[in-house]
Amino acid sequence: MSTVLLKDVTKVWPDGTVAVDHVSLDVKDGEFLVLLGPSGCGKSTILRMIAGLEDPSEGDILLNGDPVLELAPRDRSIAMVFQDFALYPHMTVGDNIGFPLRLSGIEPGDRLERVGDVASALGIGDVLARKPSQLSGGQRQRVAMGRAIVRRPGLFLMDEPLSNLDSGLRAELRAEITGLTRELGVTTMYVTHDQAEALTMADRVAIMRKGVLQDVGTPTEVYGRPATLYVAAFLGSPRMNLLEAQVYVHLDQYVALNFGEQALYLPWTDIRARAVAHYHGEQIVVGMRAEALTPVAPEAQGDVLRGRIRYLEHHGHESLAFLDIGATAIVVDEMGSGKREQEQANGALRRFGSTLQKLTGRSAASTVVQSREEKSVLDPGRHHRRPAELAVRLAPYPAVSPGHPLAVAVRMDMLHFFDESGARIDVGWR
Repeated sequence: MSTVLLKDVTKVWPDGTVAVDHVSLDVKDGEFLVLLGPSGCGKSTILRMIAGLEDPSEGDILLNGDPVLELAPRDRSIAMVFQDFALYPHMTVGDNIGFPLRLSGIEPGDRLERVGDVASALGIGDVLARKPSQLSGGQRQRVAMGRAIVRRPGLFLMDEPLSNLDSGLRAELRAEITGLTRELGVTTMYVTHDQAEALTMADRVAIMRKGVLQDVGTPTEVYGRPATLYVAAFLGSPRMNLLEAQVYVHLDQYVALNFGEQALYLPWTDIRARAVAHYHGEQIVVGMRAEALTPVAPEAQGDVLRGRIRYLEHHGHESLAFLDIGATAIVVDEMGSGKREQEQANGALRRFGSTLQKLTGRSAASTVVQSREEKSVLDPGRHHRRPAELAVRLAPYPAVSPGHPLAVAVRMDMLHFFDESGARIDVGWR
């Protein structure tokens, strides 16, 4: 049995940067949990705190129900696989894999047997006498995994182990890692910024942003019913269309969602209608994925949006049309701007304003006023607005071009609703 419990864990670096902000997370025995998010969001820091390589500023970490903050890393029954392999260049593959067993004082005969078993399972049994410099990237990664597996730990921590490999090899090793950890029944925490890895490998996915845990659930849950606007924007390819909508309620009939000069009507019988109705007269964000949109005949009626193709992307198996429907899109920044970055930006802006004044005679004050106006629209750190480009899936290389009109039917049951803070609007949604 191996479980992990993070209780309100926070990590603040000496310069005041908050790397992890009050994260609580429960990892079950034998579970494969993926920590997903952009670079710098706190994923690896969480792994390092669990391993004992960093100490949390606040909170507690429990392994198998017991606090471990006072335990040294070697006493936590944890094996960690790093992004850069971290192999000993002067040792052979067999010695690298068997090094943890040698430190544990295991007899050479037993050590060789366990190393051979692990190497065979990973498909590197024929390279045990080679040095790491004589191996490919994929083979080196298998050696790093073998060194972790041979210890038979209670918990695997994997910090972006496939990020240095090419896409074909990543796909191959994804399957191997998933199969191996399930076969061994070892609890695994895996860090990645690749959503395809997360949705493919995980039993559950925990999405991070700026040190804050945004959502936790199965791949189906976090993709199909994201908890926040950020999660909705982060997951999916193409990204979810996020449109600004004005809400008008027609009691006992429908809730109108106005996108510029067009509208969709959420029937009152839809259980979500009452939750959305609380925003009567206000603006919300409506999310719709490409799979919720189907091209239809120009004269089609019902839940239909119309526009003109702005541009096309061809992907071989399909084409994506980006449709201008006269609506406003909401764009979510992956990381946003923190206080320090904003202060730096303001300082740069003042210097630019002084230079601009010398060149044009325009006052720096007017430049700062303009920046404030822009800031009110862009709202750094959250999201900003721009003309919508509705992503629609089409057949490969369709007989249309930019400027062509296109009508799409919208599946109302697949819409997502978020308030201005980015929280999901729904009832009993998870």
